[in-house]
Amino acid sequence: MQTTITRRLGLGLIVATAVAGATLAAAPAKAADMEKCYGVVKAGHNDCKTDSNSCAGHATKDRDPGAFIAVPAGTCAKISGGSTEPAKK
Repeated sequence: MQTTITRRLGLGLIVATAVAGATLAAAPAKAADMEKCYGVVKAGHNDCKTDSNSCAGHATKDRDPGAFIAVPAGTCAKISGGSTEPAKK
């Protein structure tokens, strides 16, 4: 009986440690480690104003070339259609 309790406590500690580690690893990046990624936004999910609207979350179409989301630096180049510069008109 004591061995079963000890095993369960040990397993619980291992799981708690893994969850805590995963939470720390998934912590948001600092603003300095982020970049604007244009042209990959889903309608209504942009991070800031665009040429056609004045507020975050108001992009009216998917993949609007003037709307951006903040992503970890270096990520935008890996996204199809992503650009670190807004589209030129």
